Amino acid sequence: MRGKKNNLKSGDFLLVILTLGLVIFGVIMVFSASYYQSINETSVSGEGNPYAYLVRDLAWAALGFVLMIFTAVFDYRKYRSIAVPALIVSLILLILLLIPGVGKNINGATRWLGVGSFTIMPGEIAKVALIIFVAWFLSEKPQRIKSFTQGILPLLVICVVYGGLILKQPNMSTAITLVAIVILMMFIAGMNWMYCGGLIGLGAAGIAAIIITNPESHWAKRFTSFLDPFADPLNEGFQVVQSLMALGSGGLFGVGLGKSIQKHLYLPEPQNDFILAIIGEELGFVGILVLLLTYVVLIWRGIHIAVNAPDQFGTLLASGVTIMIAVQVLFNVAVVTSSMPPTGVILPFVSYGGNALMLFMGSMGILLNISRHTAQVK
Repeated sequence: MRGKKNNLKSGDFLLVILTLGLVIFGVIMVFSASYYQSINETSVSGEGNPYAYLVRDLAWAALGFVLMIFTAVFDYRKYRSIAVPALIVSLILLILLLIPGVGKNINGATRWLGVGSFTIMPGEIAKVALIIFVAWFLSEKPQRIKSFTQGILPLLVICVVYGGLILKQPNMSTAITLVAIVILMMFIAGMNWMYCGGLIGLGAAGIAAIIITNPESHWAKRFTSFLDPFADPLNEGFQVVQSLMALGSGGLFGVGLGKSIQKHLYLPEPQNDFILAIIGEELGFVGILVLLLTYVVLIWRGIHIAVNAPDQFGTLLASGVTIMIAVQVLFNVAVVTSSMPPTGVILPFVSYGGNALMLFMGSMGILLNISRHTAQVK
């Protein structure tokens, strides 16, 4: 009994080190990237405070650390019982955003609920809720995934409902990420290759339809602007052009921490979606390479935990969390380097993101808990 208890106390120590390392690095880079943005925003009230984003990021990181500790000790198998309620609550939160006057509108998008400066993003909560639900749904009756009507269709309907509600905010990036997570979890659970190919083709057809039917729409322009951002450098291509200039300026070793030029109000919201561009400018190609290698090791640990999980629910839950991290890293890097249309996906643990940072850290706690129970089985 003592041996089992000690095993349960262990777990994936490397996962903890990588997560905390990324969070600490993120806090440093958020401070560097947001310095002038923060002064500019707070100068309206006469403060000119360069530490506004830093303080908020530290607060969310502290909350995330507390949540990570909780989810690391909370038995992951108990998430089965809250899978359906979590899905319902996340759905209600998304619906509330559509009610006039309830959601907070920032920069033309209604993605937040809250009072005063404290807000939550239902879209971020929906991702975690869906991961738990899909893991439960496909592990309760593993043969469901072999049936289109009993396994695949219900999850597709959920994707359509959630994706549609999130698109209404509008927030295409979160909608695409959410759908990608669910489809990849279905594939890992054993979905037929034919269905997987069909779903990818259906998604591509939907994007093509948006571009063809309304080529002048905002979404259509975003889908095509990345092909040549310099064709419209002052409008649709502006942010990507500034990002590429930052990356090019950084060279091999960067201009030095805190010495970015593009963060001087040239690159919009440098602490959020495009923080990788500031990292590239200040720390160079080497800095980005080290960061990406850290993500690769983190994703590898997630895959290792998923493969060695003691049950299918644990495998699918760990897979969902790992997919969420991998997809967002992939999308963010692609957007910053103009390899795909701007989607607004943040860089996990590093970008300023409030709710997202807390939920990412909580998700790492879930992975850690699964690894601890794996140790117990061994």
